[in-house]
Amino acid sequence: MTTVRAQLTADKAILRRDEFEHLLELARRAEPVVVNADRENPEGSLARLAIEGRAFDFWRESDEDIYSPHDGEEL
Repeated sequence: MTTVRAQLTADKAILRRDEFEHLLELARRAEPVVVNADRENPEGSLARLAIEGRAFDFWRESDEDIYSPHDGEEL
């Protein structure tokens, strides 16, 4: 049995490199596999995860819109 640990976002999964390689090895036993991997810097990945993930969806709710341009003090 193979156990895969992955972090799921809206439509993607993030998993450790060794587990990804193991899944590729298993898949290649059944058929040829072509991997088209995005290579981007870690900061870009984190930004994309924050945008595509659902962790900040609560900001879009109307209950969170509690401030107006008249709140606070002028700087």
